Amino acid sequence: MTINVVEKVDDLVPVRHVLVSVSDKTGLETFIPELLEIRPDLKIFSTGGTFARIGDILGERRAGALTQVADYTGQPETQGGLVKTLDFKIYLGLLTETYNEAHQGDLRRTGAVPIDMVVVNLYPFQETVARPGVTVEGARGNIDIGGPCMIRASAKNYLRVASVVDPEDYGSILRDLSSNQGATSLTMRYRLARKAFRHTAAYDRAIADFFAQNSADDARRCYTLAP
Repeated sequence: MTINVVEKVDDLVPVRHVLVSVSDKTGLETFIPELLEIRPDLKIFSTGGTFARIGDILGERRAGALTQVADYTGQPETQGGLVKTLDFKIYLGLLTETYNEAHQGDLRRTGAVPIDMVVVNLYPFQETVARPGVTVEGARGNIDIGGPCMIRASAKNYLRVASVVDPEDYGSILRDLSSNQGATSLTMRYRLARKAFRHTAAYDRAIADFFAQNSADDARRCYTLAP
């Protein structure tokens, strides 16, 4: 595999498309309206309960600003929200580089758009396994797949994308956007990327530790085994 070495990036990247899918919805009621105050032309993609919450926050302003991820990708969510954001168009939007002509051609070919910010936090795995009597199956169902993938993809492409995993950072992000006419700075994106990778590393560590503390027999007891 040939690794592309990037030499040219933009310090300031205008935020035009944001993907929001969060378990912890703290702070959205101020963060989302202020994003739109700074960038009135902002397009927000969202899923499930987050989509409903943002719709409630925006009220009549949701028209033209808020889109279901499924409507953007053309792929409906699977039962129970099992698959929502694991889609080619989403990851093109996260991973494409501004000055890579092949990447830009892929965007045009698929009708995808660059996603400039991802606001994602994960299913509460640590909280789930801290409950008394939690089973291996109960823990398994709370392992987030799409969230870590989006966080890692956006953090890898800090060249252009802001990866937001902590509601505590909403204020500093808004200040960065306000100072830069609706664009994120490379300094902010890099700081967020470092935090994002720490976040997914801690999440994976918690999952690995839980399974290390439980045996295959613990798993077997959760199920009726088909012959």
